[in-house]
Amino acid sequence: MADKRVVLCGANAYEQKYYFNKEFDKIPESIKEELHIICVLFTEEVGGIFTICFEEDGTLEFETTAAEEDYLYDEIGSGLLVKKIRDTKQELLQSLSLYYRVLFLHEDVSQLLAEE
Repeated sequence: MADKRVVLCGANAYEQKYYFNKEFDKIPESIKEELHIICVLFTEEVGGIFTICFEEDGTLEFETTAAEEDYLYDEIGSGLLVKKIRDTKQELLQSLSLYYRVLFLHEDVSQLLAEE
């Protein structure tokens, strides 16, 4: 079964790199910067690899993984930080999901706004 997720962005604490998917270049710079900050601060705080992905239905998911030999990775802190990001950045995440559903999944924007 093929993975239908699309990576928006991510950060890797091991390589100290940030990735942003060029398919989403039309997203405003301020939002790109905010995503960059979220990803890098996440990996700085808990370690590992953190990615923000769109699921097949357009919902945003956070993925965090760590190398098996990474004993400094904070798995509990990771879960808490994901919850904090979901709570504090709820409006941003909803807007990104709406953006993806309209421009990439070609859903009707008026219908989507009526659902909210």
